[in-house]
Amino acid sequence: MVKNVGAAGLERIEMRRLTERIGKLFSVLQEAAEAEATPLAGGWTPPVDVCETAHAICVRIELPGVPANQIRIALNGNKLRVYGEKKKRRPRQRIVSHICSERNYGRFSRAVPLRWTISIKDAKAELKDGVLLIRLPKLKDRRGSEFRVPIIEIESEGNK
Repeated sequence: MVKNVGAAGLERIEMRRLTERIGKLFSVLQEAAEAEATPLAGGWTPPVDVCETAHAICVRIELPGVPANQIRIALNGNKLRVYGEKKKRRPRQRIVSHICSERNYGRFSRAVPLRWTISIKDAKAELKDGVLLIRLPKLKDRRGSEFRVPIIEIESEGNK
């Protein structure tokens, strides 16, 4: 049996679809704006790879010469932020001048928008050979699933 939703129902359905499309567009634009954002004054932006597997999102960030105690990871439901500072090493010998210096020093920050439902409490990070690997396990999408809520019956005082 097909139910007739009427004009008002069709308008609601179209408004919901339009809202979803605008939300996706906004998300893409926000990602592009964050990718184009200039780094902090005197700072730098490390390169990032974001990969998706069936069960997790993996983020690799190149941080050569940065020890783990100089790296901070902030995570919420829709954004991963990695920031910290790469400090210059004091030279052992007196250097008169640099002929060439291409390495980055100073504060760094990188934000990665997350479009997936992830388990924040199960996130793991490891630093190996100057590459920070952050593994964010995905949560199963619960939309459309039916959950049964148990009901506990409490007798009223009049039935005792």
